[in-house]
Amino acid sequence: MAGPERVHAGIRDGRRLDAGYVVIGKAEYVNGIEPIDLDELRAVEAELNTRWPETKIAPSTDRIAALLSMLGDPHHSLHTVHIGGTNGKTSVARMVDALLTRLGLRVGRYVSPHLQLATERISIDGAPISADGYVEAFRDVGPYVSMVDGRSDVAMTKFEVLTGMAFAAFADAPVEAAVLEVGMGGTWDATNVADAQVAVIGPIGLDHVEHLGNDLAGIAKEKAGIIKPGSVALLAEQEPEVMRVLLERCVEVDATVARQGQEFGVLQREVAVGGQRLKLQGLGGVYDEIFLPLHGAHQADNAVRALAAAEAFFGAGSDKRLNQEAVAEAFAEVRTPGRMERVRSAPTVFVDAAHNPHGARALAATITEEFAFRRLNGVLAVLEDKDVSGILAELEPVLSEVVITRNSSPRCMDVDELAGLATQVFGEERVVVEPTMDDAVTRAIQLAEEMQDPEEPLAGSGVLITGSVVTAGEARALFGKEPA
Repeated sequence: MAGPERVHAGIRDGRRLDAGYVVIGKAEYVNGIEPIDLDELRAVEAELNTRWPETKIAPSTDRIAALLSMLGDPHHSLHTVHIGGTNGKTSVARMVDALLTRLGLRVGRYVSPHLQLATERISIDGAPISADGYVEAFRDVGPYVSMVDGRSDVAMTKFEVLTGMAFAAFADAPVEAAVLEVGMGGTWDATNVADAQVAVIGPIGLDHVEHLGNDLAGIAKEKAGIIKPGSVALLAEQEPEVMRVLLERCVEVDATVARQGQEFGVLQREVAVGGQRLKLQGLGGVYDEIFLPLHGAHQADNAVRALAAAEAFFGAGSDKRLNQEAVAEAFAEVRTPGRMERVRSAPTVFVDAAHNPHGARALAATITEEFAFRRLNGVLAVLEDKDVSGILAELEPVLSEVVITRNSSPRCMDVDELAGLATQVFGEERVVVEPTMDDAVTRAIQLAEEMQDPEEPLAGSGVLITGSVVTAGEARALFGKEPA
């Protein structure tokens, strides 16, 4: 068989839509979405893609503020949790969403980038808006976007328009609370027009250095911009120079500070079947017997930051805590697609969106601590503007072989160039090249199934597909996973 059929028999004659989503045929339903909806969605994405991409920014919130003013300032009527940092933002956003929903609120969530379909970026009631809803949001803001374009030296960027669409969709729902993930940086990010009552700052490391630079203190200052006057700032453990900058911002704007490892933290963590069991110290007390269906110590850290954010949102403190049962139920239902997500068994295939050395380090630590693979083969496609050598170095200790390929992004590193870098880290004998994603996945599975010893169990082998959010999204599509 040729093409993706070798990986997932349900995908035939696939053509990609927007970062890896696979359309099956022309007249069939695709994961519940009618083809006509996809055609309209594709047209909207094509129009959005005529604007500056998310990799190109014009440092100003004037354009998004002008758009929202024309829309009636919907962001000012929302109680908001704003989530920044380098890694883990989407996972924390999903957890906060789950907690606030379980505790009785109608929640809107805005994250970026998406894995498979653009509708994933805007969620209401814990699920992506429909294709129709996405198109409608674009049409709602379109006339006002044109007005802002006409008044500005720089037209609105794609991310700014998407942010306006999110707020328009939230107002139309309507939602009671908004959970916003920073797109890039903080101070000049389009989401920073929100007056968030709670700001969550995850671990800060190097990423987007072409925009944010390679000075940690400078990056921290940019990311600290989401901490607003009078808000509650929840800070992950940081390098000393980073923490100093964050605390200075909190003093400057008179924000209340809570630090992970001091005011809140993970008290106990043990690996469990399908995830981990946690004991968390929140702002309002201890929450025991929390099952989190996600892998890795970094996800436990994400969970306690999300818990503290929900507590701060509701005003919980030393004399007031959230309902233990509701918290446990919310965490047990959390799903984070593309984050150490199992998409196949025997051999086990995991998909992970790690796209920088910090994320790759957390991924490697999770594999080492929680799994005992006899052989784990990697499938790697990375964007060329990332610290590719750093990613490879972090993954090398846990991968037996690596299959180098490319994803559909125009920013994806050329396979020969990536193979050259991989050879420097892994050695020539551990590097295989397959130009297309489906062939690479098929090859990695075949390598995992090769037995040195016929008596050796297949369950001891696995495949890890990683290197980029785009890579993770396309891999999910190949295995028939729906956007979520």
